[in-house]
Amino acid sequence: MKSTGIVRKVDELGRIVLPIELRRTMSIEEKDSLEIYVDGSNIILHKYQPSCVFCGGTDGLVEYETKNICRECKEKISHM
Repeated sequence: MKSTGIVRKVDELGRIVLPIELRRTMSIEEKDSLEIYVDGSNIILHKYQPSCVFCGGTDGLVEYETKNICRECKEKISHM
């Protein structure tokens, strides 16, 4: 993992500010969602990209019982 040399403090509500340079580099816009992962002693932020739970595709997503599924997989399942 590459260090950026940027240090930020956590405020009293547990928030940190991502520097504008980092947000621009990673194409993180205002209101974008970030996923938070823990890997050992590391906290990893990942820009959230909804995808189909079956094939991982991102086109034509619909929500089915709180899960994302693409129209193609939904068609396959409905014909079983």
